[in-house]
Amino acid sequence: MGKLVSTIFVTLDGVYQAPGGPEEDTRGGFEHGGWSFVYGDEDFGRFIAEVFEHPAAFLLGRRTYDIFASYWPKITDPANRIAAQLNALPKYVASSTLTDPEWSATTVISGDLAKEVTALKERTDGELQVHGSGALVQSLLALGLVDTLHLATFPVVLGSGRRFFTEGAVPTRFHHTGGRVTAGGVSIQTYDLAGRPEYGSYELPENP
Repeated sequence: MGKLVSTIFVTLDGVYQAPGGPEEDTRGGFEHGGWSFVYGDEDFGRFIAEVFEHPAAFLLGRRTYDIFASYWPKITDPANRIAAQLNALPKYVASSTLTDPEWSATTVISGDLAKEVTALKERTDGELQVHGSGALVQSLLALGLVDTLHLATFPVVLGSGRRFFTEGAVPTRFHHTGGRVTAGGVSIQTYDLAGRPEYGSYELPENP
């Protein structure tokens, strides 16, 4: 059975919306698109390259899929490992509206998300990777279907935009499995899901 591995970029105040460009996602009048760009140094590039050494297939939300499909098929240099992986490997899109995807090796999943993704994991030999797709990852976390989360936190506060962990998120405990900080100050931490939170108290014990 494969592992579902999510890679998500967030700001210090938890915004995941439109990290890659000004016009990427302007919902809600968002004017800060492209906030991750200036932090794309060699350290960050190495992390992304490492992630793309391991995919067996990709699972994407509709918005991220459209962004990727408008860009990566144009990158045909076989030496570009990321483009080669994205263009060749199976891609699954969670969408109830996409009917005729043009990007090769794309399959639309539109039924019950829990059942569809569980079946995908069962037949994937390796990592089923989710990139971006914040709303989809929120749903997958709530369903307990994410195995590993690469959370890249960028040293910027935006004050508005769609946030990754929101009010009403399912209480979840994580186990830290590794991390680094890039020269530009991006904190990249990897967590495995570890069930529900555990609770305690720092109160002093009562005197006997």
